[in-house]
Amino acid sequence: MNHTADNQTWTAEGVQALFAMPFNDLLYQAQTVHRENFAPNQVQKSRLVNIKTGGCPEDCKYCSQSIRYQTEVDASKLMKIEDVIADAKVAKKDGATRYCMGAAWRGPKPSHMESLCTMVSEVKSLGLETCMTLGLLNRDQAVRLKQAGLDFYNHNIDTSPEYYGQVITTRTFEDRLQTISYVREAGMKVCCGGILGMGESQQDRGRMLIVLANMKHPPESVPINMLVPIPGTPLAEAQQVEPIEFVRTVAVARIMLPMSVLRLSAGRRSMSEELQALCFFAGANSIFVGDRLLTTDNVEYDHDEALFTKLGLEDMVPTAESSADQVDQYAQETAS
Repeated sequence: MNHTADNQTWTAEGVQALFAMPFNDLLYQAQTVHRENFAPNQVQKSRLVNIKTGGCPEDCKYCSQSIRYQTEVDASKLMKIEDVIADAKVAKKDGATRYCMGAAWRGPKPSHMESLCTMVSEVKSLGLETCMTLGLLNRDQAVRLKQAGLDFYNHNIDTSPEYYGQVITTRTFEDRLQTISYVREAGMKVCCGGILGMGESQQDRGRMLIVLANMKHPPESVPINMLVPIPGTPLAEAQQVEPIEFVRTVAVARIMLPMSVLRLSAGRRSMSEELQALCFFAGANSIFVGDRLLTTDNVEYDHDEALFTKLGLEDMVPTAESSADQVDQYAQETAS
């Protein structure tokens, strides 16, 4: 079976066969696929900033920003545009090529859109790729963000369709897919992945990857998060995914999503250098830089630089041959 074929349709049986492979064989295949599609020693760096913290009405059981749980996160108003720009300049200086802005909403209100679009255009003018994660979007909002210059929209599916209801009840799995569809129609790239360690099974992890890989146009960027248990949330005592299993999932994701950038996202601060190195070998080629993600700690900048030096890794520089043409083609196809 050619696991790098663009028209590969994945089944549960096929994915479980990957998970069942001997670990060394799986990593060898994943690294082979990785080298066929990416420079093997380059890692893309993104910066994630919370432009609006807390007060979210959703009940995502992993999230410290939900109003339903007693956590230490306080609600805040939308960040000032000038503060966002100042932070983006620091991110670029630190080597980030993509600037991601997140807001704790079910979805943006009409009154938010002008400020959001200004943030996008101003950040883009700095020479950074732009990304936002704002919750659910409607079609008009997606179009406005695209017109402002937004390159990526992040909207994770989190887990498998079958396990989704165990984690979230205030929005459906189909709601998430609808937002992704609007993003595609508008001509933006998709950033979409999930979280490991929420009590899901290996089969659930496989089913999540099947949804992503079998999309007509799989996400250009796929975050793979390790749950950071937050006191006060329902998943505060969740059992952490065993490290080898985490690497195995990254490797399976690389084989199933050969053209996607795979990002080690939340939870990296608790990972050893050896675990991160294995993840890079398995096909992960993106990280968040900066000592803070949305509400959790991240790896310090100096530690990342030291690890990159040890492993001989270099910063990935966006190229002109990005998937923009494919995205434009998809927008034309869906509009016709």
